[in-house]
Amino acid sequence: MAGRLAGKVAAVTGAGSSGPGVGNGKAVAILFAREGAKVVCADAVAERAEETVAAITAEGGEAAACAVDVTERGDCARMVATAVERYGRLDVLHTNVGTLSLQGIREVTEEDWNRMLAVNLTSMVLTTQAALPHLEAAGGGAIVNVTSIAALRTYGPLTAYQTTKAGIIGLTISLAGQLAEKRIRVNAIAPGQVWTPLVAEVLSDQMREERRRSGLIQDEGTAWDVAWGAVYLASDEARWVTGQVLVIDGGVTLTMHGGNRPG
Repeated sequence: MAGRLAGKVAAVTGAGSSGPGVGNGKAVAILFAREGAKVVCADAVAERAEETVAAITAEGGEAAACAVDVTERGDCARMVATAVERYGRLDVLHTNVGTLSLQGIREVTEEDWNRMLAVNLTSMVLTTQAALPHLEAAGGGAIVNVTSIAALRTYGPLTAYQTTKAGIIGLTISLAGQLAEKRIRVNAIAPGQVWTPLVAEVLSDQMREERRRSGLIQDEGTAWDVAWGAVYLASDEARWVTGQVLVIDGGVTLTMHGGNRPG
């Protein structure tokens, strides 16, 4: 069914891809546009956001690029202002920015800890604060936060990463409770071991095959699998869904096959 987001305006952070191919944020932005939304594509690297916009407009969709450092309050406000100035409203906020740290508890530095908090968690607070007045003005809307299955299971020496990803779930539940009276739904997606340009930079062919076979569904996940979940949570089909974590992982969290390999 096409047009599931018709008439809506969405802002997607992390909407660019770090290399050839399609990452989670880029896939979300493209599918949002295919389903009828006008999309502000925000990324720390302007060229990456512009590539996503070009892909959307080539298909006849509407989108605008915005270079945004989501750890800066002013940049978050500018992203939201871009949506409102160009398209008149804001209905959906999709927060996709995240970074990785491989430091265990014995190695993690204060600098790395603070960096992970800023990028993975505080950024979602800042973008939400910027979006809230406009979501309220629109009569409600949807916030979709991207966490990870690393928030739900042990996953190697990822102290700051796992903590911040678990914090996103706590933030999601808290916001769902605070914002329900304004008809703003807040949910999270926990992707599993999907294949994206980011992981392509660090995984060998053997590691990729191990990941493919790690879940109950032994088929490789992609950014499009994550993006379809985001479409559902952003759409009116999910009007009665809030405070939930949608796990998209091929069943990895239900089995021991995946082990504890990072990524």
